Amino acid sequence: MTGISRTSADLDPRRRRILFRAWHRGIREMDLILGQFAEAEIATLSDAELDELETIMREEDNDLVRWITGEKPLPQHYATALFARIAAYRPDFDPVR
Repeated sequence: MTGISRTSADLDPRRRRILFRAWHRGIREMDLILGQFAEAEIATLSDAELDELETIMREEDNDLVRWITGEKPLPQHYATALFARIAAYRPDFDPVR
């Protein structure tokens, strides 16, 4: 998958902005992880979860990758259900089309 495949026409401006930012990170691994997670989940996330996702997305990509892969210990303030869902999400890195 090379980028967004979901239409954002039905999303409010905040969700559109988050979806765009999730696909335009800094390193491709995080584009794929956060981008595909956001595509799948953005429409159903609560306002509190959107707040948390925006906070997570402010972190450096290299740190996020290390926390998700377990290479680096996850800071306690990110030991949340949402971060666990993101870390458990397995993007389709090479879909057969």
